[in-house]
This record gives sequence, structure tokens and C-alpha cells, in this order.
Amino acid sequence: MKDGRTTTDSKQSGGQEQRRFRILMVAPTSFFADYGCHVRILEEARVLQRRGHTVTVVTYHTGRSLPDVEIVRTLPIPWRRDYEVGSSRHKVGFDALLGLRTLQLLLRRRYDIIHAHLHEGALIGQVLGALFRIPVVFDFQGSLTEEMIDHRFLRRDSWVYPAMRGLEERIDRAAATIFTSSANAERILLEQFACDPARICPLPDCVNTEVFAPAAQQDPAQLAELRQRLGLPADAKVIVYLGLLAEYQGTDLLLQAMTEVRRQHEDAYLLLMGFPAMEHYRQQAQALGVGDRVILTGRVPYELAPLHLALGDVAVAPKLSLTESAGKLLNYMALSLPTVAFDTPVAREYLGPHGVFAERGSAASLAERLNALLGDASRRQQIGAHLRRRAQEQFEWESAAQVIEDAYRAQLGLLPRAAAPMPPRVQVTNNKS
Repeated sequence: MKDGRTTTDSKQSGGQEQRRFRILMVAPTSFFADYGCHVRILEEARVLQRRGHTVTVVTYHTGRSLPDVEIVRTLPIPWRRDYEVGSSRHKVGFDALLGLRTLQLLLRRRYDIIHAHLHEGALIGQVLGALFRIPVVFDFQGSLTEEMIDHRFLRRDSWVYPAMRGLEERIDRAAATIFTSSANAERILLEQFACDPARICPLPDCVNTEVFAPAAQQDPAQLAELRQRLGLPADAKVIVYLGLLAEYQGTDLLLQAMTEVRRQHEDAYLLLMGFPAMEHYRQQAQALGVGDRVILTGRVPYELAPLHLALGDVAVAPKLSLTESAGKLLNYMALSLPTVAFDTPVAREYLGPHGVFAERGSAASLAERLNALLGDASRRQQIGAHLRRRAQEQFEWESAAQVIEDAYRAQLGLLPRAAAPMPPRVQVTNNKS
């Protein structure tokens, strides 16, 4: 450290200098919160640190601290110390404080690259990156305005929609490098926002397949203890879901589907893991007559997710959004869990030819696919094995880290953009199974 500023280190590897970068990740969310984009941010930070880089995550006041990642938080806004999941008018205050905290860090330390997550992070990064002459990469995980519509925070026919859409377009087009979490996200940027394809770098969500291991590789005593604690009978067939609980996530439709699943499989249980609105969905399950077959766990810490998922015979992903990523699918795949998902581009991209797809928005179709899998143990085992192999071959974080590093080098002028290797395209299927 010189004059209160950090410096970029380097090391020799095979006679070639390998730069160690100091990375500032801007995360406009309550990091860490055990779901969705938080997992992507965390795993990117961890794999980069394993490869010798230094990562600082600047984020909102709230969130769970982690022992292995440096997290710098903003001050709370006086009128709202907590923060609800999704779009909120309070985010304006949170993002203003995040911009201020990012500015303070840039004044005190030297960073090589700003890795900005989500559109709010990209806007902060682009403004301050230009001021401090630091390259910025944008980690795009879905359309800002479409997410706001999904969360019922914005309507397409509202007067503010054109302004928000225009802001999103300007942020997208200003980005020198955009990581996209799916091929569908890449299509959105090209077709809806006319972004330069040379600036788009596909970087699918990934999974640590050593940590997210099948039930056979988990501790049998821990699995038995957890099963008993949750009240799952020893002979129960278990459907697992892990993620946010919300209408746009398909939670309502999943509970409706359980009414038909119970009629055909009296021994079937739904392990519904996530937050928020637990009490709302508990009451909904009771009203539908499946309250005794739906077990709501609340928030499951990320480090305990593999053990909880290992209780499942089948996984379900009823997400309705057509633009957001769906990283939970990769966790299911790594656990060798046959997975039923609503038929969306992202689900097909991740699950490939081994996914089981229900008609988007149809509880009846979802129930039909779940019932078919619950009644066929041989098919479950076969599909699960294929999905784990797919996760290992196409969605490992170490491969993704190389893509990230090369994008950094290209932005810093250490690697010609044309020479930066592109990741292999994920194999997508159009099979209507």
C-alpha cells in the first residue's frame, strides 16, 4: 500500500505475467440474502478470490455478513432501515447512499475495475468510473423495467414507463462490456435495446457441483435429523422448492397444483423453502386443503441449501418471468434432482433436453408433470443423472472465472477485445417434453 492507496500485484506463471486485479463490486441490493442475484455475486467474488484477486463488495446497509468476503455497507436511510425484496420507492434513497459510499471507497483506495451488478449498480459504476477513469463491466441479470412490471411496481401504460425504459436503454448502451446470465438475456439486449453485440459477453449462472452434491454424497445422519425436524415422514415423496415466495415466482400456482398432486399421491409433500410472505402462503395452503402437505421453512441459509435440497425426490421451478435468470435450476441440477419448470427460454437453456416443462402459467399442467415424475422412480433417477452431468460440463464457476478475467484484461487494454475467448455456448433444446 502506498499513500493510502492499494496497488495491483502481479505474479509469474509459466513465464507469463498474470495480473492480480483489485475489483470493486457494486451490488445495489441487501447483500447477502441467500437467493437469486446474491448467489451470483457471492460465487463470482469467491472464485475470483480463489484465483488471487482482491474483491470488495459495496452494498446496502442491510444483509448478512460473510467471513470470506469483504463487504462495505452504506448508512441506513432514516425512514426505512430495512428493505423489502424487489422493487420499491425506497430504493432511490438506498441507491443514492450506495453511490456516495462507492465514491468514498474510490477516493480512499485504488481499484483496477468496477464490476457493477444490476442496472442501478451499472449507473453508479458508469458515472464514477468515468470520473475516476476506471473501466466498468456490467453484470446484467434481466430487464430493469420488466422486473418492475413483474413485481407490480410499474405498469406498461403508466406515464413513467417510457422514462424508465429510456433510462434502461441508456445504461445498457453505455456499457463497454455486459455479462449476460443467459442467452435469453443476450437476445433481449440485442433485439429490444439494440446493443452492440461486440460488447456482450455471455456468462451463464454457474454452480459449485462439489458443494451442491446429490443426497448419496450427503451425511445420512444429518439428512435423517433434518427430515425428522421438518416433520417429513420417512416414506414421503418430497417436492422441493428453494427461492423467493411471490406471485411472479409462481408460488400461488404451485400451491394450486399441489391440490391435484395430493389427489394422486397421498404421500407427496411440498417443502417450500424461502421468503417473504410466509404467513400469506401458509394461509393459502390451508385454504386449498393442502396445509398438512406443505411445509414452509422460511429463509434457508445458502450454506445449508444443499442439505435441504437433498431431501427432495423432485424439484420444481414455477417462475413466470420471461426475462429474469433462474439460478436455482443449477442447484437442482447439481443435486441430481429431476426438475419441473414452467416453459420459459431461461429454463430451457439451463435444463436442456432433460428438463420437464409445464405450460407457463398453468397449475394443471404443472400438477400433471409433477405427478408423472412422482410415479416413475426410474425416470427420476435417469433424468437426475443427466442434469448433474450437464451442470458439471457446462455450468462450473472455474470456467466462468476465466471469462471474467479475460473481460477485465480487455477493458484494461491487456488483451485485445477480439482476442478475448468467448465462453462455449450453452446447448439449448426446443424439445417440448
